[in-house]
Amino acid sequence: MKHILIVCTANICRSPMAAALLRQRLAGLGLAGEVEVKSAGVFAQEGQEASRPAITVLAERNVPLSGHRSLAVSLELLAEADIVLVMEEAHRRSLFYLAPQHLGKVFLLAEMSGRHSDIPDPFGGPVEGYVRTADLLDKMLKAGLPAILKRLRLSLPAEDGESEGH
Repeated sequence: MKHILIVCTANICRSPMAAALLRQRLAGLGLAGEVEVKSAGVFAQEGQEASRPAITVLAERNVPLSGHRSLAVSLELLAEADIVLVMEEAHRRSLFYLAPQHLGKVFLLAEMSGRHSDIPDPFGGPVEGYVRTADLLDKMLKAGLPAILKRLRLSLPAEDGESEGH
């Protein structure tokens, strides 16, 4: 089993949205049993629900988020992860100070799609901001999935449904 950790600030908006969207994408490719996706926050208060607008926006896309509870980034989560995807350079810096030995597997989510940009935090803003964030996350995950899978030493299943014998 491969492990992906997605990190944001409080683990109530961006990282749980990205994790849920990625889980859905992996399930659609038949890879759900091969890759576990978790999310956490560099300043998370443990046990918080995802923000209500995040839950609503993803529910409209048939992506469940209502069962999410926030986790704080820990050395154990970082050690378990094969790749860590962060929303902002500030998150990468925080992880460097927490666990410099794991920095080699920490990337901006945007880097997976060939960009180098932060993903804005919609927290506290209107629902339209959450829609824009979900759209951006979905776009980056779609474009970045080949690079993410390559880092995990996995490949996309064949388009015609043939199994590659994972």
